[in-house]
Amino acid sequence: MDARVSLPGVTPKSAGIKARQQATWASGDFAVIGPTLDIVGEMLAEAVDVRAGERVLDVAAGNGNATLAAAHRLAEVTSTDYVPALLDSGRARASAEGLAQAIVFEVADVEALPFADASFDVVLSTYGAMFAPDHETTAREMLRVVRPGGRIGLANWTPEGFVGELLRLVGRYLPPPEGLPSPLLWGTTPHLAALFDHGAATVHSERRNFIFRYRSPAHFVQVFRDYYGPTHMAFAALDAGKAGELERDLLALLAARDRSGGGSLVVPGEYLEVVVTRREGH
Repeated sequence: MDARVSLPGVTPKSAGIKARQQATWASGDFAVIGPTLDIVGEMLAEAVDVRAGERVLDVAAGNGNATLAAAHRLAEVTSTDYVPALLDSGRARASAEGLAQAIVFEVADVEALPFADASFDVVLSTYGAMFAPDHETTAREMLRVVRPGGRIGLANWTPEGFVGELLRLVGRYLPPPEGLPSPLLWGTTPHLAALFDHGAATVHSERRNFIFRYRSPAHFVQVFRDYYGPTHMAFAALDAGKAGELERDLLALLAARDRSGGGSLVVPGEYLEVVVTRREGH
């Protein structure tokens, strides 16, 4: 079992859930898909107004889209994830851009961040923190490590959007662990208000779209089957018959969402861009 599940306050049940999640995100090769989402990290860094010299923490960073966006703005960045292979990918990307000296990469769980209170000016997460099992602990930890008056910026898939439908579809074939709240709740404003009410001065959210662009629906399915952890694991767990049904359902979903008019695939993926400002003196 990965050492990151041996944390204070982690029960055997939650440790098993985390181990399963780690295996999911370490499967496939997210480095193939992650960079296609670069624009989201750049837009989020603008939304929270990342400035030169600020201390920025990227949690559940994956292969570093928000990390690199903050480094592009000359911030002092710490990039964290509990899947070491994803951090290795982020480190390679930073090195290729000549940014390796500006970023510290550290294995860490967003539910138990190894940083002192008020250590950062900004905390970021693009489609990462939303997948942590304990929503309340995740929000509390992000608020704890950001200074009073500091900002938390999040990009979270919405339940109504394409990825929300995709995750529910995959969940019908490979159900998530029982008793976990849906990660898609992070894409709803009432849930965010409840999570951050105790420490936030403001919680601002805006609906945006990331556009998935692939050669065809079949190309999308092939890429996500081979490289995206949740769909990769689902296909691997199913027999040939069920795998064929999942593929047909995915193609139908893509056909319904496609806006290309033919010749390629263009699918809007709605997400919630969130900026939380921590209350002063809290």
